[in-house]
Amino acid sequence: MIGVRPSTLTPSSGATSQSWPLGLPSPGEALSHWPLQRLTGAPQAAAVAFTGLLVALPVFVQAPWVRHAPFSACLFTVVLLASGLLLARSERPITRQAGELLVGFSGSWLAGSLFWGWARLHPLCHLPVEAVALPLALGGLRTRWRLACGFYLGSLLGTAATDAAIAATGLMPLWPSALAAAPAEAVLVLQKAAGQVLQPASLLLVGAFALTLTQLSRWLWQRGETGRVAGAAFASTLIVDGLFLLAALVAPHLSGLI
Repeated sequence: MIGVRPSTLTPSSGATSQSWPLGLPSPGEALSHWPLQRLTGAPQAAAVAFTGLLVALPVFVQAPWVRHAPFSACLFTVVLLASGLLLARSERPITRQAGELLVGFSGSWLAGSLFWGWARLHPLCHLPVEAVALPLALGGLRTRWRLACGFYLGSLLGTAATDAAIAATGLMPLWPSALAAAPAEAVLVLQKAAGQVLQPASLLLVGAFALTLTQLSRWLWQRGETGRVAGAAFASTLIVDGLFLLAALVAPHLSGLI
């Protein structure tokens, strides 16, 4: 440009982004930082979204499947695990993370199939059966499978919280009664449970649980990538279990329990 020295157009090597006209970052800085942030953020967002999807899947697919064919539902664990291991070998970050989450989900799927297929009349066995892969999950937190472990542990923690809320509100004794009864009788048992949950003391207790668990989910979310996956699985499990219980109380035939 006429009348302008070249040195005013090109920042010196020691110049910061404020030395560029109008205080904007230089084109080199913009091109180097912005796409990198997008590429690192996209897989994490996808992982969180996929986590929520996997947590919701058992309610709509596994519950009725296990009720009618528990053995084949257990065998489907092999398909989930093999698919996860295959996807985890991908060079694409999003695909690789999806595979790792699928590996963690296969553990939750197996545990759920075992319990709801053969031990569902024994609520005290619920958490021990769901924790069948706990040693592997704890041991894998510092390996490349940490996302899989975070997913499984977050789901397990959510299941434990749900069971604790059921026990605290006095619904645990009604669990085997509802599952063992004929459909017409089960509806009456679930209606009784609904009335018990709607008592002021029970509602206050559930509200306290929700507040405490929300804070725990936020704490997990701040613990890095694995913590975000665990927090998402934990929160999603609570939401899905809550909707599942609501369906069981309000519209029992939609819950898959009877």
